[in-house]
Amino acid sequence: MSKIRQAPAISIHSLVLLALLAAVHSLVFAQAGSVELPENARAKSYGSGWECERGYREDNGACAAIGVPPNAYLSFPGDTWKCDRGYRTVKEACVVVNVVENAHLDSSGNDWECNRPYRKRQGNCALP
Repeated sequence: MSKIRQAPAISIHSLVLLALLAAVHSLVFAQAGSVELPENARAKSYGSGWECERGYREDNGACAAIGVPPNAYLSFPGDTWKCDRGYRTVKEACVVVNVVENAHLDSSGNDWECNRPYRKRQGNCALP
C-alpha cells in the first residue's frame, strides 16, 4: 500500500485559515479607528484619515469650497484653480493677456511673445 502524504495539505489549509483571520482582524480594527468625516470629505483610499472631495480643500479640519473666478477652471486634482488660455493670474483673479501688435500668445497661454523677426522692446515688438 502506498502512503499518501497529508502534511502539505494540512499546511496549505492552515495558511489559508491564518490569512483569513488576519484579514478579518484588520477589518475590525480599521472600523474601530474610524472618525467622523466632515461634510464634502471621504475616507482616504489608503492609510487612515480623510481627504476633501474634488473642488474642496482642507481648512481647519473642514472642507471648504474652492472659489473658481471667472475665466478659470478647476485643476485636474481639483484642489486649486488655473486661468484659461489667454488669461493670467493676478492675485485671486484671471485677467486677459493683452497681446501687442506683431505678437502671439506663448505656449503657456498666459503671456505673449513676438512674431519672427520681431524682438520684445519696452513692452512692444519691434524689428531688430
